[in-house]
Amino acid sequence: MTAAAPFTPDRHLLSVNIGQPSTVQIGARPHVSGIDKRPLPGRVRVTGVGLDGDRVVDTRHHGGPDQAVYVYTREDYAHWEAELGRPLPPGLFGENLLVGGLESATMRVGDRLEIGQGASSEGGGVLLEVTAPRIPCATLAAHLGDPAFIRRFVAAGRPGFYTRVLRGGQLGVGDRVRVTSAPKDAPTIAQLFALWYDAAPDPETLQRYLEFPLAVRVRARVQGQLAERREGSTL
Repeated sequence: MTAAAPFTPDRHLLSVNIGQPSTVQIGARPHVSGIDKRPLPGRVRVTGVGLDGDRVVDTRHHGGPDQAVYVYTREDYAHWEAELGRPLPPGLFGENLLVGGLESATMRVGDRLEIGQGASSEGGGVLLEVTAPRIPCATLAAHLGDPAFIRRFVAAGRPGFYTRVLRGGQLGVGDRVRVTSAPKDAPTIAQLFALWYDAAPDPETLQRYLEFPLAVRVRARVQGQLAERREGSTL
């Protein structure tokens, strides 16, 4: 890891959100999901599996130690508010944490965010590590009330990012966020997001990405893509 980036006044925690199971209508079929997240006041405890009180329903695609906390940014929200033409409430995209002062697409796998008490040079706050982009699904489109939203989300290239919890603790609105950067050759969230939809990814790129602390689901995807590309080259 490289030296921590200096704290900037606009890099702080804007909202802490948790969700309980609720029904989302996907076509003619009701679907139970935890995507409807609402802001919590006060301080919230974070453990290795996420935020206290937050429920993950679709454990096949969400949650787990490598995708314990989902982060979206104020800058991402500004894009969507301009595109949709209305103010948007925190938690709308199913994020656990809304952070100001970051662009989700430019974050790299292995970047670390220290949040809360001690988010300074001496350490001590909640420590998160970036692991994966969020991949949109029909649940997100239904939650936003727009069947075409998956295509819009992909085109925008603002997926937000999942993190694993390296150090638990408590955090709350207004906490400072300090970022320690991953190596410059680590894949960005934008690169991994684009890779998900790439029909013919470069094998050397895939192999290089496996050197970094990817979420287990993304690692399995990259390994599968690499195996397919190698098999195809031998036919």
